[in-house]
Amino acid sequence: MRIEGHTDSTGPEAYNLALSERRAQAVADYIVGQTRLTAADVEIIPMGESTPVASNDTAAGRAENRRVTIFAEGEVK
Repeated sequence: MRIEGHTDSTGPEAYNLALSERRAQAVADYIVGQTRLTAADVEIIPMGESTPVASNDTAAGRAENRRVTIFAEGEVK
């Protein structure tokens, strides 16, 4: 499983990169705590503000960019 953390463009780039890592880690911790997956099964990828899905010029767009994307493959048992 791969978990990417994302942020809007508000604030310094280095801060946003660290924030996106914390955001992805929080989701990974929850998933590991609720399933039979281990931390070794989950890859955390901090993306920072590098891949917006909406404009950072509006509050609504910035809210959409503050997200986590989860990629999972394989069979769930």
